[in-house]
Amino acid sequence: MDPQWRDFIKSEIEKPYFQKIEQGIEESVNRGVKVFPPVESIFNAFQIAPDQIKVVILGQDPYHGLGQAHGLAFSVQPGVKIPPSLRNIYQELVTDIPNFQPPQSGDLSAWSEQGVFLLNTVLTVEEGKAHSHAEIGWEQFTSAVIDYLADHFHHLVFILWGKHAQKKGAKIDRTRHLILESAHPSPLSAYRGFFGSKPFSKSNQYLLDKGKGTIEWQL
Repeated sequence: MDPQWRDFIKSEIEKPYFQKIEQGIEESVNRGVKVFPPVESIFNAFQIAPDQIKVVILGQDPYHGLGQAHGLAFSVQPGVKIPPSLRNIYQELVTDIPNFQPPQSGDLSAWSEQGVFLLNTVLTVEEGKAHSHAEIGWEQFTSAVIDYLADHFHHLVFILWGKHAQKKGAKIDRTRHLILESAHPSPLSAYRGFFGSKPFSKSNQYLLDKGKGTIEWQL
């Protein structure tokens, strides 16, 4: 992770709740269950320095299929089939960003490198079992991350898709940051307000208005 995160994450790791996270992961491993993403990728989103973050996109928990998750919300490793939610994100980009071409890859690392913080609210999952680590303590950790960013920086864009993400963003000061909310891009809800919400162009316009560099969404 970027060195700027170390003091913050060290202080969280030393709190009692984080032991529960470690125990939850250990229990899964001891049962012979695969946990995703691989341990070296769990904190991949934190490779970007906090003072370089421009846009925060909140996901839920990692993809639970073999070889998919690599620590960035909605992103999959190169060569892996693009999941349905990400296909819908690309579909919205086609209508939102002029000349956007749907990528053949689902790897969103290029967004992260530009200042898009792709954070899942739960950072690990058991193979084949969505939300299986939702109760082991990750929510407390990622709430602390969101609070840290919202309190220490100005003019961030928080993109909150679905009620789960919107609940996470309830305490963010909307006079200090831009909050963009819509339905989740999953096939179950994308047609209930995700399509046509134009979060990508709205993010860039806000960043432009605040004197920040925009995101090149084309991958």
